[in-house]
Amino acid sequence: MQKLIFLFTLLVAFNAKAETVNIYGTVYDDSGNAISGVTIVEMSTTNGTLTDINGHYSLQVKDEKSKVSYSYVGFKTKEIKVGTKRKMDVILQTEVMELQEVVVDMIAEEEYAPKMSKVAMTGAVSRVAGSGLMMTQHFEPAYNTEEYDAIEENIFHTSHDKPLSTFSIDVDAASYSNMRRFLNMGTMPPKDAVRIEEMINYFKYDYNNPTGSDPFAIHTSKTKAPWNKDHLLVKIGIQGKKLEMDELPASNVVFLLDVSGSMNAPNKLPLLKSSIKMLTNELRAEDKISIVVYAGAAGLVLPPTDGNDKKAILEAIEKLQAGGSTAGGAGIQLAYKVAEEQFIEGGNNRVILATDGDFNVGASSNGEMQRLIEEKRESGVFLTVLGFGMGNYKDSKMETLADKGNGNYAYIDNIMEAKKVLVTEFGGTLFTIAKDVKIQVEFNPNAVQAYRLIGYENRKLNDEDFNDDKKDAGELGSGHTVTALYEVIPVGVKSELAKDIDPLKYQNTTTHGNADELLTVKFRYKEPDGTKSKLITKTIANDNRMDNDENLNWAASVAAFGMLLRDSEFKGDLTFDSVLTMAKNAAGDDEYGYRGEFVKLVDIASHLTQ
Repeated sequence: MQKLIFLFTLLVAFNAKAETVNIYGTVYDDSGNAISGVTIVEMSTTNGTLTDINGHYSLQVKDEKSKVSYSYVGFKTKEIKVGTKRKMDVILQTEVMELQEVVVDMIAEEEYAPKMSKVAMTGAVSRVAGSGLMMTQHFEPAYNTEEYDAIEENIFHTSHDKPLSTFSIDVDAASYSNMRRFLNMGTMPPKDAVRIEEMINYFKYDYNNPTGSDPFAIHTSKTKAPWNKDHLLVKIGIQGKKLEMDELPASNVVFLLDVSGSMNAPNKLPLLKSSIKMLTNELRAEDKISIVVYAGAAGLVLPPTDGNDKKAILEAIEKLQAGGSTAGGAGIQLAYKVAEEQFIEGGNNRVILATDGDFNVGASSNGEMQRLIEEKRESGVFLTVLGFGMGNYKDSKMETLADKGNGNYAYIDNIMEAKKVLVTEFGGTLFTIAKDVKIQVEFNPNAVQAYRLIGYENRKLNDEDFNDDKKDAGELGSGHTVTALYEVIPVGVKSELAKDIDPLKYQNTTTHGNADELLTVKFRYKEPDGTKSKLITKTIANDNRMDNDENLNWAASVAAFGMLLRDSEFKGDLTFDSVLTMAKNAAGDDEYGYRGEFVKLVDIASHLTQ
């Protein structure tokens, strides 16, 4: 009996040790103010969280031996061992950085680039404090030079005058995380920084996987538009086929890393290095990795290396430091040269560009970069663009590079976003299953009075581009979901938004024919290495049935938030409170907490506008 009691005691003790530990608390600055958006990570893992608008957090860690790091732009990172504590309130000290010269050591490989030994750096600071140069909490430069392309919001078109709507898919999600950065800093984002389709597509949707030979499945549904009950909201969803890790082809990846002086900030090069380290841990023996860096010139710091030689890759990343001007064009030329020389037939050949986009040496304008990247995409090498930083962030240039370079684009505002893009969504980010994916919708004038596409303003195509296989369009990655929404005014609904043109003299515009179908949606795509597109067609019935679709309900709440952030003329009777209610009701399963975070962001925006 005593032996049984002893064994039971040991078992209980073992189980107690094996249990995870929940820690919680609040993070403050050295003046006692709560800090929102602090990155909290269990060290040596990718497990982490962010503080909310009140500086509160909670995190489940492995055990009491775990160490947790707390980091935020402009503050010293703090590392704490959990021990027996459960409530862990933390004070972060403002970071003081002295100006200094740093160097970037390059491999002098003449076949790739001229010799380069050091790059000078001038630190960027926000104010002077005493005898030192101090970085303040939000690390904002003396002036703001962020750049965003103007967005002219899509309007309603009558189906008599314009029955076709054609656009390229968009799997980018940079706008969402950039918007989050603004809100977490206590300010509303610029209207042109808000691209509604990227906000919608930041989230995963519970679509069924494809079962046939096509690389994606198509899902459609409709409901009443939440902001105008006389209108319909139609969803078109795509679910890409998910490839398991052992199904993924071998990769030839060239990291193209910006180490110029503009990257000298805690939320730039240090965050970039941490992000690339996480991706490195996902690499396999059959993968080949190279690292090209650029500042005043471009150079190779890691020749092609097997993915399982993580020590060599991580050492090369760790040595990187910032300084000098920004020769982005030269860096792109060199990165593609390396990628083409290591090209794997049937493999995943990709350049991963990580930068703030502030190019200022050589080819640097948006037009020059577009022409350069359009030339390089013909090589069969795909592109992933990762954006970092603020103050001088060039969103317009990054989006152009991704759009024109057979690529995708993400903005990394914290280490958790890096984990999402480079670990959780590893396959979707790096492995293309279909390219030049286009959508064309034909609206039935017997059922649809007018329609408008929500978002995708910079992805619209000419109607004739749909059948033109030479016309570039978006790429779909492994496991990716893409969602598009149309707001539809049915026939018979009185609306000032459906604006007619003068009657056409030579065209037959009389309404007649079948009203059983609301619309027909057509898709074209190519295989990743293909040149000829394939066509898929699907129709949506014109009936009174409204779908109780959680995916559509969630997408509607995100679109509604985007419309409020942009102060859309079509926002109807939307308020932040109504969006908050919509989002809470539609959140559904939230494995990674992204939807819960969205609810918090809506709440922040609501308070900022009061």
